[in-house]
Amino acid sequence: MLRSVLVTTLAVAVGIAIAGVGGAAKTGPGTHVGSGSVFVPNPVQSLGDETLTDQKDADTAVPAAAYHTVTLTNLDGSGFLRGDYANVYSSTGNLAFSPTNTFAYTRHQDEFEQVMAYYWITEAQKYIHSLGFGVTRRAINNEPQDARIDQWGQDNSFETDHPKDELRFGKGGVDDAEDAEVILHEYGHAIHDSQNFSFASEQAGAISEGFGDYWAVTVSDVVAKSLGVPEKEPLPCVMDWDATFYTSTVPHCLRRLDENLHYPADLDGEVHDDGRIWSRALWDIRLALGNVKADTIILQGSFDFPGTTMPDLANRTVAAAKQLYPGKPSVAAAVQKAFADRGIL
Repeated sequence: MLRSVLVTTLAVAVGIAIAGVGGAAKTGPGTHVGSGSVFVPNPVQSLGDETLTDQKDADTAVPAAAYHTVTLTNLDGSGFLRGDYANVYSSTGNLAFSPTNTFAYTRHQDEFEQVMAYYWITEAQKYIHSLGFGVTRRAINNEPQDARIDQWGQDNSFETDHPKDELRFGKGGVDDAEDAEVILHEYGHAIHDSQNFSFASEQAGAISEGFGDYWAVTVSDVVAKSLGVPEKEPLPCVMDWDATFYTSTVPHCLRRLDENLHYPADLDGEVHDDGRIWSRALWDIRLALGNVKADTIILQGSFDFPGTTMPDLANRTVAAAKQLYPGKPSVAAAVQKAFADRGIL
């Protein structure tokens, strides 16, 4: 997925699910809650069925068991999918609206993807808060994130800050916002934008693509576990529902977090390809430390990155580990090792 039309040139030992993530807790000024039907994170992962195909958005293509009723939190009470952390729009379909905040749609309806975008963006931001960012640490994208469904009918999704900060999710094949990991990947770029992260080089773009893939998996895993939804496919396989349209091999993965790639030998100048080196390092940090420590360190290390090289950000991330866990040298050592194993340090 593209970060922006302006930039493309250039477990697992998972920690305990954090209170509020995936649940009904109210945080921030939005006091309205509702309910919605979503995939967690997608039908392939929750059902363990690699034979599923899109079939032109047909409801019959996906079993009813793939849908999960979840609590939508932080709504603004307008009846639309707008709130503290997400404002959802549609370019081509009806805008989801419910005076009772009950958003029960299926995949043949455009509104289903709007519910997906609202829920997963909101849960991502709640997870960020649970790690202390915007609470005791510097805030990260602590505002309503605009998200637009059905952007011009193109089969592509991206984050853009021109003419305004917005995530856009395309149609075609499996519509992108049907897969939570696509939504979370794009939100990963919004995270970097909010952190004063510079995209001044190809390696900076690759880092953000790799982080987006990692973020998609770490958040979807935390939320699935908090909801008790089974994960039946390999976690390192990213966007396994969206990927069914593009891949013939099983499991269907748009990319993976566990490929044995090394810096700089495996760089090829394409940001998504090169991002796999970075995402593997992040995945290894998570395997070593669990999601809470890993994600806190990874996010903390990304503030004010000047857009230089992978080794530069790796050193910043090791420094963040030392700062956050000064009495636990083994934490920074695990981060150092993950980057060294990829040849980054």
